[in-house]
Amino acid sequence: MTRTVALIVGAGRGHRFGGETPKQYRDYGGEPLFRHALRAFADHPDVDAVQPVIHLDDLSLFETATEGLDVMAPVGGGDSRQESVLRGLRHLQSQPPDRVLIHDAARPFVDHGLIERVLAGLDSHGGAVPAIPVTDTLKVTDTLKAVTDGVIDETVDRSRLWRVQTPQGFRYREILAAHEAAAGLQMTDDAAVAEHVGLSVAIVDGDSDNMKITRAEDLKMTELPGANWEYRTGHGFDVHRFGDGDGVILCGVEIAHDQGLVGHSDADVGLHALTDAILGAVGAADIGEHFPPSDPQWRGAPSSVFVEHAARAVRKLGGEIVNIDVTLICEKPKIGPNRVAMRDAVAAMLEIAPGRVNVKATTTERLGFTGRGEGIAAQAIATVRVALVN
Repeated sequence: MTRTVALIVGAGRGHRFGGETPKQYRDYGGEPLFRHALRAFADHPDVDAVQPVIHLDDLSLFETATEGLDVMAPVGGGDSRQESVLRGLRHLQSQPPDRVLIHDAARPFVDHGLIERVLAGLDSHGGAVPAIPVTDTLKVTDTLKAVTDGVIDETVDRSRLWRVQTPQGFRYREILAAHEAAAGLQMTDDAAVAEHVGLSVAIVDGDSDNMKITRAEDLKMTELPGANWEYRTGHGFDVHRFGDGDGVILCGVEIAHDQGLVGHSDADVGLHALTDAILGAVGAADIGEHFPPSDPQWRGAPSSVFVEHAARAVRKLGGEIVNIDVTLICEKPKIGPNRVAMRDAVAAMLEIAPGRVNVKATTTERLGFTGRGEGIAAQAIATVRVALVN
């Protein structure tokens, strides 16, 4: 079986971005940029492991940014990106993969489709890189100074020019040998390292959204209201009746009670409604289609599995969860004392800030089955934003 490791390089200091915090740890959508990049690969079914490369001075920032993410322990980087990549590749030698994807932490908007195109390019070439054709007219001047100090020497033929992105994919042993051979040289990307030793590197279609965050203005551009995004809302509703037991699980929190809830999984009615809401927002059917009650593997399963699956469905579309609102409908148990714990549990499952999650409760004034204490109902609303497809 082919084994693929993603090497995510985030050891730079980001001086052009400005400020004391390195750019890869700056916030975007309630999470550090580094986390966005790492999660894209950690969630991909064809990526077996994710190896971060960081500046060891940033270890505490890294640990905070990656809490709960399934990534390997970080490797310390070098003085340059090229040296950081080499250190990361050397670290993988104890269990060498077949393929490696090398990606910049400063490109947080990579999606699964782009990753798949790069991997497909490796089927017939030693390397594959995503790129976008150059559409702007290019000029050569006699200086790199401001326009008032330079004049145009010539216009460059752009017909064969491409803007290269990451992730750049390679067969592991070949790119390690290439980097060893290029040690001490100054190369601008890993494809240049591969070219230096004669490896065949293919071009695959890049993605204009896969931009590199270099300056603070770059990040501001991604936050323009409504720019390249559309907002969607999904609604979920679920009911579970009471049965034998000494407690219930609601929104991931265990609460002592004189009864339990009956259900095929852990019967977390709040998370079941939430799963349907998120799936509904991205048009991905419902919880029953993804996790059939007839399938014995889900008997007694924690409902967090369902919520995390729904969150991945959003991310696979290049989207993010904007806001969650869950309402629990019951006479007992009391929800208020556990509301904050529920909010925090849901936020952790979705990997979003707690401020984007609200959990509340109401009663039906002793009317209906919930009023008679026969069970608990829940409804949820999820708002997500996804990238517009041109």
